[in-house]
Amino acid sequence: MTERKRILSGMRPTGRLHLGNLHGALDNWIRLQQQYDCFFFVADWHALTTDYATPGQIQQNTWDMVLDWLSAGLDPEVSTIFIQSEVKEHAELYLLLAMITPLPWLERNPTYKEQQQQLDQKDLATYGFLGYPVLQAADIIIYRANGVPVGKDQLPHVEMTREIARRFNFMYNCEVFPVPDPLLTEVPVLPGTDGRKMSKSYGNCLYITEPEDSIREKILKMMTDPQRVRRKDPGDPELSPVSRTTKSIRLLSKWPKWPKGAVRQGSAALTARKC
Repeated sequence: MTERKRILSGMRPTGRLHLGNLHGALDNWIRLQQQYDCFFFVADWHALTTDYATPGQIQQNTWDMVLDWLSAGLDPEVSTIFIQSEVKEHAELYLLLAMITPLPWLERNPTYKEQQQQLDQKDLATYGFLGYPVLQAADIIIYRANGVPVGKDQLPHVEMTREIARRFNFMYNCEVFPVPDPLLTEVPVLPGTDGRKMSKSYGNCLYITEPEDSIREKILKMMTDPQRVRRKDPGDPELSPVSRTTKSIRLLSKWPKWPKGAVRQGSAALTARKC
């Protein structure tokens, strides 16, 4: 019998799971657990990189998130599910990898610069935030994972892990750590209610357990076709953030496709919002 390849992925316990988590990661995890030897973990130490000043909710968020995992179909009989901070070896390997990781590698990380700009209300000028890709590398290679399921926006992090693993193996003339490959999801990035990537940090989420009335209210306020100059101008639903979001929801729930002729409607807003 052929041995299954191993994959690893995790989520930060920063609150309730949203549709971006479900469609971009969790739904994919559920499929992958039938094909790979899967390790899925709660990245509670990673939550501290941005929420170090208010850590009180991390424990409760951890249990809420794991319940969402199990409710969505993640099977602890098939996959290994664990909490990062309960495995102290993560921190030990993180420390050792930090000794060999060049500082410019971390400073050129595009996500580091982007989140510093987007989360300007938080003080992210810390070593923990700058060095989190090294902790992420430790999380992955400590289990000798062959692959990491990620969205397109996470590709730089996987490449950083690959570089760190190669550097370690070359520096010590050994092949201790396999170099993991990224496993892209079908829909890597789901837009939130403001058109940016759906993220709790941006406050633009549609949550899995959110009441229908609340979700409907948020969708009605979303931007439609950004190319429309005047309110009565014809619009194209395919260009709008609300269209991309509702199309992703239809993929999950098997909703019908956009009606033919939607582009010719007087308002893209009406067509998109009714979906």
